[in-house]
Amino acid sequence: MTLKLYGLSKCSTCQKATDWLDEHKIKHSFSDMKETPVTKDQVANWSKALGGWEKMINRAGYTWRGLPPEKTANLTEAKAVALAVDNPSLIRRPLIEHKDGSVTVGFSKKIQELLA
Repeated sequence: MTLKLYGLSKCSTCQKATDWLDEHKIKHSFSDMKETPVTKDQVANWSKALGGWEKMINRAGYTWRGLPPEKTANLTEAKAVALAVDNPSLIRRPLIEHKDGSVTVGFSKKIQELLA
C-alpha cells in the first residue's frame, strides 16, 4: 500500500510534499479534494483518527474566515464534518493516510522524519 495524500493541486505545501516524496522515492498517490470530492465517511474517519475535528480544520485560513458566523458557531463533530465536506479547503493540507492506518495533516519536519 502506498501513502495517500489529499489536498489541493495549487497548494504550495501539497506540492512541496509530493516533490519531497518523489525525491525520497516514497510511493504515494495524490487526490485533489476539489476535483474528487471527499465523502462524509472519509472526513469523519479522518477526524476520528486525528483525535477530533479541531485538528483537521484550518481555522486560520481564508475559507474559514469567509464563512458566515452561523456556520462556524457551536460546531459539533457532525457539523464540522459536514462543513468540511462542503468546503474541502477547510481541511488542513496535505492530509496523509499512512500505511498503518494513521492520519496526519501538514508536512512539518516531524512528519518528514516519520516518513524517511
